[in-house]
Amino acid sequence: MAIALVSAHAECFSDDPDMHDNHLWHMDLLARAERLPELTERALTDSHARRRLNRSLRERGMEAALRDRAEDGDRGAMYVLVRLMCGTGRVREAQKVVQDIGPDDRYAHRIVARDRRP
Repeated sequence: MAIALVSAHAECFSDDPDMHDNHLWHMDLLARAERLPELTERALTDSHARRRLNRSLRERGMEAALRDRAEDGDRGAMYVLVRLMCGTGRVREAQKVVQDIGPDDRYAHRIVARDRRP
């Protein structure tokens, strides 16, 4: 019910800050309701949905889904996956992900390098 109410007053990148805030809230409600297929569909064209989906996948420990998204070109998913791996002490695995998916991605390399420091 809340999703339907909020979505009626939500607009991505609206000039009206309330409409934009409602859009962000809408994406959050979809994630909390575990409506990941809908969020995934919206993520194809909506950067807010994409970020919220990646965060939701991280929160659920769905590394395979993050990797799939990263392999399909979602750099944000790769960054979330690499941070997750580094944050759980798997820096070598994170390095491999970067080498496999984004070997030329300087930001991904910086994430790993930051977590390799003692």
